[in-house]
Amino acid sequence: SAMGDRGTNNHSEVTDFIFAGFRVHPELHIFLFLAFLFVYSMVLLGNISMLAIILIDPRLNTPMYFFLGNLSFIDLSYSSAVAPKAMANFLSSSKSISFAGCVAQYFFFVLFMVAEGFVLAAMAYDRFVAICSPLQYSIRMSRRLCTQLMVGSYFCGWVTSILLVSITFTLSFCASRVIDHFYCDSHSIEKISCSNIVINRMVSLTLAGIIILPTLIVIMVSYVYIVSTVLKIRSAEGRTKAFSTCGSHLGVVSLLYGTAFFVYLIPPNNPELRKVASVCYTLITPMLNPLIYSLRNKDVKESLKRILGKTKTLL
Repeated sequence: SAMGDRGTNNHSEVTDFIFAGFRVHPELHIFLFLAFLFVYSMVLLGNISMLAIILIDPRLNTPMYFFLGNLSFIDLSYSSAVAPKAMANFLSSSKSISFAGCVAQYFFFVLFMVAEGFVLAAMAYDRFVAICSPLQYSIRMSRRLCTQLMVGSYFCGWVTSILLVSITFTLSFCASRVIDHFYCDSHSIEKISCSNIVINRMVSLTLAGIIILPTLIVIMVSYVYIVSTVLKIRSAEGRTKAFSTCGSHLGVVSLLYGTAFFVYLIPPNNPELRKVASVCYTLITPMLNPLIYSLRNKDVKESLKRILGKTKTLL
């Protein structure tokens, strides 16, 4: 039964959940499957290619590309936490996910989404040092600091994920086990709970404030200094070159935070719009990120040409 397990009194009796997915005619499920397959294939191709280029070319062994490689890995990871199961459900009649599977999906999705926010902040700081203090760049952006920033990003994601999983999946589900989404999302899970979710909302908002505000402040302050420094450059060519190194990063930040904020500003009575918006930051953003960096980045394009040239020579 779609509306599920009304006799269930607590989470220990729930063995699985059912995804409502997109409320469209069954005939359109094949179209949705193909659309998700195409976008996810582009996510795999783009991010794996970016990782390969950064790992293969020693010229890209710099802090900027160290962070960019991790960004590609994170994009690849959180989209992979959602897309395969969503595609499988488009072709399935049950559209279910086990309780453990839902926990795992939510855990990894939160971990990598939070880590991405901190990585984008680290990338903003990297650009700030490169443009505002170029003579001190190699000292300030040492390999040790870059490693610490990345470890800290993953650690914050892991802690946040543990906390949110703990408070979300200890709720009682006595009314329904149907999640009105295409993946395990805390907002949709809380809607089918009969527990008091006031504490959950407070913890979620607190964590969001602790994570989002500092990362956004670092990004905004970094760019205030970057813009003020670039405007002091006398030559137009110099200003253009300086801004071009930041344009890709700003594009990625705008995509991620823009779509994420839009999702949570959507009224609760419009779940279908929320699902469509969720596709943007779970799949569209990870697909566009490597394109933004490869198309706007001279180093990446030249590195790709060198790798392709060597491949042709070997063949």
